[in-house]
Amino acid sequence: MNQISQQRCLLGGGAPSVARKLFTSLVLSAAVSGAVLAAPDKPAAVDGARISAADSEPGNWMSTGRTYDEQRFSPLKKINDGNVAKLGLAWTYKLDIDRGVEATPIVVDGVMYTTGPFSIVYALDARDGKLLWKYDPKSDRGRAGEACCDAVNRGVAVWNGKVYVGVLDGRLEAIDAKTGQLAWSVDTRTDHSRSITITGAPRIVKGKVIIGNGGAEYGVRGYITAYDAETGKQDWRFFTVPGDPKLPPEGKGMEIAAKTWHGDKFVDQGGGGTVWDSMSYDPKLNLLYIGVGNGSSWNPKLRSEGKGDNLFLSSIVAINPDTGEYVWHYQTTPGDAWDYTATAHIMLADLKIYGKERKVLMQSPKNGFFYVIDRATGELLSAKNIVPINWATGVDMKTGRPIVDEKAAVYWTDPEKKAKLVQPGFWGAHDWQPMSYNPATGLVYIPAHIMSALYQDTDGHPRKKFKSMYQLQVNTGMMPEDPDGLRKLADTWTGKLIAWDPLKQEVRWEVPYSTIFNGGTLSTAGNLVFEGTADGRVVAYSADKGKMLWEQPANTGVMAGPVTYEVDGEQYVTFMAGWGGAFSTFAGALSLKAGVKPNAQVLTYKLGGTAKLPDLKYKYADHKVDPPPFTGTQEQVDQGRAIFNGHCDTCHGINAISGGVLPDLRMLSKENHQAFLGIVYGGRVPDGMPSFAEELTPEQVELVHQYIIKRSHELLQTMQTAKKP
Repeated sequence: MNQISQQRCLLGGGAPSVARKLFTSLVLSAAVSGAVLAAPDKPAAVDGARISAADSEPGNWMSTGRTYDEQRFSPLKKINDGNVAKLGLAWTYKLDIDRGVEATPIVVDGVMYTTGPFSIVYALDARDGKLLWKYDPKSDRGRAGEACCDAVNRGVAVWNGKVYVGVLDGRLEAIDAKTGQLAWSVDTRTDHSRSITITGAPRIVKGKVIIGNGGAEYGVRGYITAYDAETGKQDWRFFTVPGDPKLPPEGKGMEIAAKTWHGDKFVDQGGGGTVWDSMSYDPKLNLLYIGVGNGSSWNPKLRSEGKGDNLFLSSIVAINPDTGEYVWHYQTTPGDAWDYTATAHIMLADLKIYGKERKVLMQSPKNGFFYVIDRATGELLSAKNIVPINWATGVDMKTGRPIVDEKAAVYWTDPEKKAKLVQPGFWGAHDWQPMSYNPATGLVYIPAHIMSALYQDTDGHPRKKFKSMYQLQVNTGMMPEDPDGLRKLADTWTGKLIAWDPLKQEVRWEVPYSTIFNGGTLSTAGNLVFEGTADGRVVAYSADKGKMLWEQPANTGVMAGPVTYEVDGEQYVTFMAGWGGAFSTFAGALSLKAGVKPNAQVLTYKLGGTAKLPDLKYKYADHKVDPPPFTGTQEQVDQGRAIFNGHCDTCHGINAISGGVLPDLRMLSKENHQAFLGIVYGGRVPDGMPSFAEELTPEQVELVHQYIIKRSHELLQTMQTAKKP
């Protein structure tokens, strides 16, 4: 055992100690000298001091953004713009389930910790991908339909010998990093009657595991909670929107927020404001920054009488991590009506602005603007749109508020209830896929969307009982059924990689893509930007100029943010590859343009790698279009379509067009057609399909069945026409 390994045995995690300080010093010396660190006797021996000193051991990736500032920049440069063309596949690992893969791997002392669908955790040898252990939290798969964007998970956190994962069904669990055995589990849900889910990666600050929740689309009230990392005991909870106005507000933050809501309908609707992804932390200011999501419902008229800013929807909020107390906030979209969540990646940096060093926070949320904010005070320093938008004409720098174009975007006051085409649409100009910042170039690399969507007011309705039905109270996501109409709409939904100058607030360079939902980015000291694409590639560009320097097939779409690490002197780059999320389920018809199938896997590259990409084995490749005779009427088809798009489209796609992640119901087998009622009533829980027995009558199920049969015949006719010369 070498000296570094001996010192690791002394580490108890938690607060810095003499042993910890000595260990950090030894790591720094080893990094400078190029010495090889021995495998740890205690896996995941990470604490705040080690994360804060992450640059002293750049071979590790110890938190989801690598550092507390979440820049997703690596100082490693053995792989660089001069040799990246020699990058080859080093190893692969196949995940259990071929659907949404969104995790950022954690790599500590030669061990990779990552997650797949349904919150399954994998510990792999980072050198060769060998499985060390696997932990399946046995998430309630019958609740998969309660997650707005499929059974995804964005990764784990590690601390003092434990691995922490947020489970889709609302649990937070700690796993022993050496054995893969459960250490403790806590139910984070505040209301078991609501669809509270977890898809985000936990963050750990000062011995507290911090996790938010999802479910705003299903009538959930948002909150974020801190738990003791050793015991799982709750430390504090911060709510993001008010509760029942008849009850006292929960702290200073809710006192401020309550004044910006009107009426009491939002109580039953939940209010929304879920903190389902982004966080960052400044140890010197001792501030935790969280990104808050959209409202429930989306329609401000039905949510808050069309009045008020509805804090803290679509806001960045600074919290004291010791107490969970409110410090400041900045709201990107007051009274949000378009699903313009501020849950996109939040990163911290020190920038020289007008000759003065400023501690800033940067975010590019869904609404299309890029914000530079003083992270000590919440003061807006600058804001400019990264792509064309029509909902606002700019940001008023005196007030910090967007200048809303009411004619273009305000749908809820139209007495005729006309639909309005708003840009960007509900997946925004930039969604959850992480951006990165390169201090050497001074640029932020953003996976951007170009898309619009129709929004139309409705008369409203009470909250539905069934958890897996969207509670939007807005008509949106409307798509044509005919192939020509879909192709025209798909052509308007494109993407690009943008290299953005945060000081000048302008594009330095950009790379266009054929569709939205391309992957998160990683930038390195080797003058590189790595990104996966929706159309099934992994790519490297020069960070300064945007020149493509390397490209390889991934045999599937890639959405997650890649990482780089070093073991035994070898630098690696890892992509979590796998097509999925709401774009390829809910909007499956448009995602087909990407031309890929789901194939969940870990792809790791190194210079001179010679491994071969495994063949794609598509789960539904043998499905055929062979429908029974259509016996319904047009009236039944119309009714069936409405029921389908209210209950089934979340997973199987609007208008019964699947993106390929889940079965395309237009290709049901004869056996499944015969057993249709039994399948709908019985569910297929192992695959994530719940029972609809309490929601649909047999007559309604038959209406859905006739609609699917009709759509099958239409698909068959389209295929036969395409074959004709």
